[in-house]
Amino acid sequence: MAVFTEVSNEEARELLRRLQLGELVALRGIEGGIENTNYFLTSEQGEFVLTLFERLTAEQLPFYLHLMKHLAYGGIPVPDPRADASGDILHFVGGKPAAVVNKLRGKSQLAPQAVHCAAVGGMLARMHLAGRDFERRQPNLRGLPWWNETVPVVLPHIGPSQAALLRSELAYQNHVAASAAYAALPRGPVHADLFRDNVMFEGEELTGFFDFYFAGVDTFLFDLAVCLNDWCIDLPTGRHDAERATQMLHAYQAVRPLTAAERELLPAMLRAGALRFWISRLWDFYLPREASMLKPHDPTHFERVLQGRIAQPVHAG
Repeated sequence: MAVFTEVSNEEARELLRRLQLGELVALRGIEGGIENTNYFLTSEQGEFVLTLFERLTAEQLPFYLHLMKHLAYGGIPVPDPRADASGDILHFVGGKPAAVVNKLRGKSQLAPQAVHCAAVGGMLARMHLAGRDFERRQPNLRGLPWWNETVPVVLPHIGPSQAALLRSELAYQNHVAASAAYAALPRGPVHADLFRDNVMFEGEELTGFFDFYFAGVDTFLFDLAVCLNDWCIDLPTGRHDAERATQMLHAYQAVRPLTAAERELLPAMLRAGALRFWISRLWDFYLPREASMLKPHDPTHFERVLQGRIAQPVHAG
């Protein structure tokens, strides 16, 4: 991710010593995101990822770190946080809460085909099932309450037509959230940000999900919708790709069939997923924080996706 906090070689060496991971070989900042500071951390014992948390607090972080531990124990390929001699998996570097996880093999598939979408759908369903008995609870911090708080902040920065769309869609999502069908949706820990760059592949083999720091307890359907809105969309136009979406939905349902309420609300949750990322990208674009590698994403992409989801609803069948 963007580097907000610089980490010295000596700080990295001290952390490796505490975690008994050997001597430092290399330390390199990772660019590409906008939330946390990330470094590739290479030691004598292998390759790791060091994350310094810029927004999440030490009180919030155990949910994310222990969720990854829980999923790894359940056979889901996710980064496994490393503990110190006391068993602690939350550390501090440069005064910031931090974690060290193993680096997953493979690379992100940024031009996915139907086979990749099917792999993501099946593994997402497995992850949802594996997380059902996770005992810690924390809401999705970028859910509806955050949308309601953030929309008034970004409205002054956008044009009248955008503002009208943003207001109307937010009102619609508040209406959906108050419905009986929404209350019936299955819930549990979700990733909530499983974009193409947060999944690793070797060829057609899915080798891992990572970057769980937007995770929280929410509806499984919202998590699936977020995936469909990235993996099964033509990026230049924001248009729906029916073949990729069909493969993802079929693979997901082969592991965890959707309930009647989920099938009913899939079109609404696809709109919700687009709205969530349009709001956050507007916020990051117009109200950015300083960072040495910060590259805010274009917010108009998810405006186009939302317009497409409204104009042409996609159903589970």
